[in-house]
Amino acid sequence: MSRREDDGLPLAPGIDEPAFAEPWQAQAFAMTVSLHEAGLFSWGEWAEALSAEVKRPDAAADGHDYYERWLAALEKLLAVKGAALPADVDAFAAAWQRAAHATPHGKPILLENDPDAGLLEKRHPL
Repeated sequence: MSRREDDGLPLAPGIDEPAFAEPWQAQAFAMTVSLHEAGLFSWGEWAEALSAEVKRPDAAADGHDYYERWLAALEKLLAVKGAALPADVDAFAAAWQRAAHATPHGKPILLENDPDAGLLEKRHPL
């Protein structure tokens, strides 16, 4: 049975590494599945968007930036579909970072913890 060296937890036979190296990667994957299930886009549209990102000239040849490309494809598809404009995504990302810095260690990060939440709330009620 394979085991990860860092935590010693067993993985399925034949699998040496987990599918996601970081929690945010799993969250981006889950958001994509949820948005597809909600009917925002088809799998064909998703495949086209992701393919365009991983084929960009600045994409890493070894694929180490795959989930960064995944996230970029998702953000672009959200904009194309009118679900979230790039400025909205950027505003929420900045709010999340501020909230993360303002949240005590071990506590859940909530957008309400953003010290500048009033600025975001004016554009997007939480």
